[in-house]
Amino acid sequence: MEDFIAQLDLNQYLPTALDWVTNLILALAILIVGVWLAGKVNKAIINIANKHAQLDDTLFKFFGSVAKYTILAFVGIAVLNRFGVQTASIIALLGAAGLAVGLALQGTLSNLAAGVMLLIFRPYKVDDFIETGDQFGKVAEIDMFTTILHTFDNQRIIIPNSDIWGSKIINHSHHAIRGVDMRFGIAYDENIDAARKVIEGVLSAHPHVLNEPSPFVEVETLNNSSVDFLVRPFCQGEHYFDILYSVPEQIKKALDEANIEIPFPHRKVILVNESK
Repeated sequence: MEDFIAQLDLNQYLPTALDWVTNLILALAILIVGVWLAGKVNKAIINIANKHAQLDDTLFKFFGSVAKYTILAFVGIAVLNRFGVQTASIIALLGAAGLAVGLALQGTLSNLAAGVMLLIFRPYKVDDFIETGDQFGKVAEIDMFTTILHTFDNQRIIIPNSDIWGSKIINHSHHAIRGVDMRFGIAYDENIDAARKVIEGVLSAHPHVLNEPSPFVEVETLNNSSVDFLVRPFCQGEHYFDILYSVPEQIKKALDEANIEIPFPHRKVILVNESK
């Protein structure tokens, strides 16, 4: 009798035990395959950027991570389903939690979205000199949330990507050849052709000024007390600031040596004696 009862109990619980073992094996198989697949997809997306130099590594690492954790989330749901867990309520809870976190991190998410746009459209890259807002410097690093600039006076400036994406961006390093705009004035009594010849002589002697395109030296404005020249020499981008801060002094000295007056504002005061 006791053997019969034991056999009955075994027959009663054996299907349940087999179901649990089967579900456990399937869950482990799903987990192993899912983790392997997530890793493969992550590496495949990152390798796309490694094979193409024009694609940004940071952006594709981010895409790879998003794909990896999305696959792992579905794997987790599938594993729970194997054990009969109702995942609909869990998904709804996670969705509500995600909405709450998203509302709390609006600023951070806007920086993330701006970072993705900057990395896709690439208005600038590392080592470019850019001007954005009231900041100017060399791009040291671009990540998903911020851009880091190094300034000429050796400061490190960290700018949120949303501030950059929402403002004007001037990339001073985009073109290999740059024009350097400068303005110089001479007195009305001076000879314009002689002044132009002096300026052109300074530019032709400068080691970083290019002959092609040729420098632009023309009268731009007839001011109240001066005739103003617009002077635009061209150079390689890395020599831009060398020319900007060296040529004005050289032109001033050359004009002085040629006895060409550089005027400064004058005010003429006329006194009228009304007592007569």
